[in-house]
Amino acid sequence: MLDKNGIAKRIAREVQDGYYVNLGIGIPTLVANFVRDDISVEFQSENGVLGMGPFPFEGEEDADIINAGKQTITTLPGASFFDSAMSFSMIRGKHVDLTILGAMEVAENGDIANWKIPGKMVKGMGGAMDLVASAENIIVAMMHTNRAGQSKLLKQCTLPLTGVGCVKKIVTNLAVLEVTPQGFKLLERAPNVSVDDIEKATEGSLVVEGDVPEMVL
Repeated sequence: MLDKNGIAKRIAREVQDGYYVNLGIGIPTLVANFVRDDISVEFQSENGVLGMGPFPFEGEEDADIINAGKQTITTLPGASFFDSAMSFSMIRGKHVDLTILGAMEVAENGDIANWKIPGKMVKGMGGAMDLVASAENIIVAMMHTNRAGQSKLLKQCTLPLTGVGCVKKIVTNLAVLEVTPQGFKLLERAPNVSVDDIEKATEGSLVVEGDVPEMVL
């Protein structure tokens, strides 16, 4: 089973040379720490940063340099800062190759709910609606179940939707899954996790073909 850093490390393997990548709030922000040194990647944050680096070491933080989640970040040589209008022009104009988001629920058809829990105060959906509407390649980083042990990979989302049919791949603490017309296709198992464990933790349709390999991190 993976922890949050393990999920981010596995997703980092999906990042390719020359990609422009948007990192959502939560687990996705950790991905920048694990990208291979031999490739060139530009990380974008919708608050107006292009060229984010890993998180700073303790004592080296600059409170004026933050990501969309208000976490302090580092920037790489050549990084640039701009306003939200420019940032969302990049997103809406489909100039981002890969979007990595967190989620509270994902449905087997690729619907995602990641912005609101009924009864809890939030100011609005924010940039997530633009990201899911514009991105052609969305990977979700999430825990497979909630704190009560209930599946977050569902037949249908129960929470308010952020986007419809937009998720392509999901990496959880238990597995890597691809969204297909038949449901969640199991691609890889986390270390020390069985197919049976994943089946029990998945409410939506799970497609298992042959021997499912264990993740390589």
